[in-house]
Amino acid sequence: MANYRDKRPQKKQWNRQAPVLLDTSQRPLDLVEDGASLPVIQIDTDFPHPNVFRKRVRNIPGNVKPGDLVAVAHLDGRHLGYGYFNPSAGVGLRFIRWGTEPPNSPFWDQLLDSAVAFRHETLKLNDVTNACRLIHAEGDFLPGIVVDRYNDVLSLEAYSLAMFQRAQSIAERLAAICGTEHWIVKPSPQSETQEGFSAPVISSQNLPRTTTIHEYGTRFRISFSEGHKTGFFCDQRENRLKFAKFCDGKSVADVCCYTGGFAIQAKTSGNAAEVTGVELDENPLQLAKANANLNQARVNFVQADAFAWMRDMVRNSRQFDVLALDPPKLIHSREEIEEGRRTHFDLNRLALQLVRPGGLMVTFTCAGLLTSEEFDKLVRSAARQAGPPIPGTESDENPRRLPREIQIFDRTGAASDHPVAGSCPESEYLRALWLRVL
Repeated sequence: MANYRDKRPQKKQWNRQAPVLLDTSQRPLDLVEDGASLPVIQIDTDFPHPNVFRKRVRNIPGNVKPGDLVAVAHLDGRHLGYGYFNPSAGVGLRFIRWGTEPPNSPFWDQLLDSAVAFRHETLKLNDVTNACRLIHAEGDFLPGIVVDRYNDVLSLEAYSLAMFQRAQSIAERLAAICGTEHWIVKPSPQSETQEGFSAPVISSQNLPRTTTIHEYGTRFRISFSEGHKTGFFCDQRENRLKFAKFCDGKSVADVCCYTGGFAIQAKTSGNAAEVTGVELDENPLQLAKANANLNQARVNFVQADAFAWMRDMVRNSRQFDVLALDPPKLIHSREEIEEGRRTHFDLNRLALQLVRPGGLMVTFTCAGLLTSEEFDKLVRSAARQAGPPIPGTESDENPRRLPREIQIFDRTGAASDHPVAGSCPESEYLRALWLRVL
């Protein structure tokens, strides 16, 4: 049986030959004192957005290499700022600094110091966890890269060629600010199709294979060789704690549980009576089991496709008091929107059938291209087909169903260390709907 990951369409290919051509060797950060020395490219827009599509870029000097820092001007000659250019990428230009001052050493010091201070001094995350997002790409005015701190390790994921080329320099500067010892840099899984480069993972010497972090008293082990993205989903920290508050004495299901975040918090912080975690991929599931043992939490983990498992539960009339549905990203480009909507709809339609009357469900999407309004509409539509079978169709393989009433009582998003820049509102990617299912 095909699973929901198989249903995702093929992503658009920008440049299939580029990965063997682009230089991915590490560069130092650009500490430019005089912007007049930089090559100038022009763009046909002055809309204040950090990312400029390749089709908007004009008049490229012949000496500009992929990943180079350039001065940026409008076609009418006005100077706009400075950015990194990659002709092989759909987003051909990423602004790093607006205005006349180039990205000099004080600029980099202020940018990185400010990002760390926001997490440590303003949000005071050190009081509740030793894992957080330190750099959130456009949200921290550094497009093309994210940086998470896990205990004594900085984990970086580069979405752009220029940021991958400078990732080691960024890691070393951040380590000096935070007092961490190790770092690891991974290219984004979409770097080849969207940026036109492939590159190996790089890391500091003697990087540990794993480390252990804690949030709100619950511990999780991070594997740097097996984890997706940077290794853990810090963006769900506050949602995991909120979810746990509804679980006291309840039966709980965590569908698409990855390394067990919601399931384990439900047991340790939430005192759930019984918890089931469902995950298709073996490596994160093994880590989920290890995390449960680390916390002496009894969780029933099942390796299964979410669709197949939920259909089995529906056939067996199995329901839960509280359920979390947190699938991986299902929409990576505009070409995938329709297929991604259908997959989200099918997942939610099945999940809603597994919640007892009066029970609670939280459902997520991390597809930034799916707006809040669209996600709301999708879940409401799924509820209209998630009730009991219409009499006379119960024996059908796919019986017609009555609607199920839901109450949306909250909407949340990513944790507070994942800020959204006012100039890039579409980077607000994580959406959660909290439902009472009647």
